[in-house]
Amino acid sequence: MYNRNRFLRRVAAIASVSLVASGCGLLSDGGPADEGPIVVGTTSAPSTLDPAGAWDGSWELYRNIFQTLLAYPNGATAPQPDAAEHCSFADSSSRTYRCTLRAGLKFADGDPLNAEAVKYSVDRIRAVNAPGGPAGLLGSLESVDTSGDREVVFHLGKSDATFPFVLATPALSIVDPKDYPARALRKDSGADGSGPYKLQSYQEDRQAVLTSNGNYHGFAQRQNDAVTIRYFQDSAGMVKALRDKQIDVTYRGLAADDILALQQQGNSDLQLVDGAGTDISYLVFDPKDPWAGRPAVRKAVAQLLDRGAIAHKVYKDTVDPLYSMVPKGLVGHTTAFFDDYGDPSDAKARTILRDAGIDQKVPLTLWYTTDRYGSETALMFQELKRQLEGSGLFTVTLKSRPWKTYVVGYQKGEYPVFGRGWSPDFPDADNFIAPFTGEQNALGTPYPAKEITDRLLPHSRAQSDRAQTVKDMEQAQRIIASDVQLLPLWQGRQYVAASDDISGGEQALDPSTIMMMWTLHRKTSW
Repeated sequence: MYNRNRFLRRVAAIASVSLVASGCGLLSDGGPADEGPIVVGTTSAPSTLDPAGAWDGSWELYRNIFQTLLAYPNGATAPQPDAAEHCSFADSSSRTYRCTLRAGLKFADGDPLNAEAVKYSVDRIRAVNAPGGPAGLLGSLESVDTSGDREVVFHLGKSDATFPFVLATPALSIVDPKDYPARALRKDSGADGSGPYKLQSYQEDRQAVLTSNGNYHGFAQRQNDAVTIRYFQDSAGMVKALRDKQIDVTYRGLAADDILALQQQGNSDLQLVDGAGTDISYLVFDPKDPWAGRPAVRKAVAQLLDRGAIAHKVYKDTVDPLYSMVPKGLVGHTTAFFDDYGDPSDAKARTILRDAGIDQKVPLTLWYTTDRYGSETALMFQELKRQLEGSGLFTVTLKSRPWKTYVVGYQKGEYPVFGRGWSPDFPDADNFIAPFTGEQNALGTPYPAKEITDRLLPHSRAQSDRAQTVKDMEQAQRIIASDVQLLPLWQGRQYVAASDDISGGEQALDPSTIMMMWTLHRKTSW
């Protein structure tokens, strides 16, 4: 397998640690302790338990109960073997990829995990082809073959040096063929894998109970015997549960006010880890909408947008303004939107509209989800409304839905403009461009962008040395800034709050900022 370590920094590495506690905290050493499960709180509940059905935050759970051929051991920025013993390209053109499985792999229930199970798991993703599912990640895959019980061969229709990164995503979780139908999603509340944990029980939108999987054979070194994940509707409830010692750790969904309070509270029995992140927030414009489909309207919005005000007023500087779909910290990041539009300007936006023959207030409806990206989402959209209407050029209507119905709406093309967040599938600029472009993409909103999809992405994917993709990625971002079907807003950071007797949080985030629950443990006595 080629090595990207020289070119990619670990995007989820912890940049600084704020300890608002005395005691050894997240940086202490320790081991498993028989003091009950580690309880982790999050506001990101799974949309489905079937890996073939989700291209979203459901991956958090999958990473802990399923295996993938490749994954990210602590500190790694390039995929390393997990269920596989070894993987590599078999040719110089990056079109044939071979993996040899570890010997003696089993699912949690004792069924053998062999090459046929891997092939079955991959093939069913495309056979199911679920709306909002991960089939789009397999665009370069032509077919999967097996040789004996342990060898799997992936034949790609075109060169794709990012394919190992795709295999390392939880989308490619290996499932037991007897438990998952070949052409439909599994409907019950079970999930059967071969990861560090098995799913003991699941209550939708409430909690997932994980216990150790004695049959696990992979890279993870489990530091606890059990984890319970509790799902919260908002940050306030989650932080209250942390303060009341009902949970041990929080991850995903901490609101800016709660982050600031944890940073400022001084002597306490809580701690906060502040780390670099690559989560992004952005707007999507429907090209078929009578108003949002007009390039001049989209460019006028881009010209008016004040990202600094959003970051400061709404998020209290716990996020950073973003001027490119590719976040800072990744090879190929640019400031394309600032280069094209500069500082916010009512006059320039008015000129853009007038030059396109638009001399009336533009009516736009902006949609957002009420329960996915934190309590500030509604405030951010109110700020967007204020900025656009303050120019005198737009009349903005705000609408919202809970996540599960929100997803269905944008996949059906019901929203003229809608907000989305993105946590990377893997740490490469490709993953902030490819999923959103093309006739069929992760957003359900067509964005042909043929220069990107037909030339730049294929050319960049032929480069095993990812530093050689910079020019392609920069050109793709210039095109996106010119089209403005996608409009980046901000780049997040990663915050993990925990009781002061919990260790392992600094190792818990992989490069796609998914929490590896097995690193968490209670500290030992000094």
